[in-house]
Amino acid sequence: MKILLIGASGTLGSAVKERLEKKAEVITAGRHSGDVTVDITSVDSIKKMYEQVGKIDAIVSATGSATFSPLAELTPEKNAVTISSKLGGQINLVLLGMNSLNDNGSFTLTTGIMMEDPIVQGASAAMANGAVTAFAKSAAIEMPRGIRINTVSPNVLEESWDKLESFFQGFVPVPAAKVAHAFEKSVFGAQTGETYKVY
Repeated sequence: MKILLIGASGTLGSAVKERLEKKAEVITAGRHSGDVTVDITSVDSIKKMYEQVGKIDAIVSATGSATFSPLAELTPEKNAVTISSKLGGQINLVLLGMNSLNDNGSFTLTTGIMMEDPIVQGASAAMANGAVTAFAKSAAIEMPRGIRINTVSPNVLEESWDKLESFFQGFVPVPAAKVAHAFEKSVFGAQTGETYKVY
């Protein structure tokens, strides 16, 4: 099996790569590093990435930027960062990637706990997480050729706790390695339209 992992150099992506490469060939992609480079906010960049990697069996997104801002200071311009990356970028990976997937392939996208358990300054990120989840659930019933699509919704990561604890007070962080198991389940399992929550 050949898997394309976007965001492989990040905290979560690194753990996902370590997990998946035990069972399959993993092609890495990122904005500044990887086997191929990609800017998920650019349609042309996504198309070029797919042209470079050719046919694959799974596409995994462990990437997507989101704005954190007090609601009173959240401007359309700030919110557009989230819309173009965490939301639109991941959806475009699907829309532009279906032809790159072999029959019975899969997509796995990343969302997050904030869509269900809000935090202060998290409205923009929560918007994207909820929208990506809804898109995947709906897209699952129309996917051609046996292609599956799921999302993984993790809690805040232990590895990021030092920087993020003030935003997630009272939350219990989870290790990235535990979250990586949900990606494994999505890629190698049989379900579609699911949200795998790791809280």
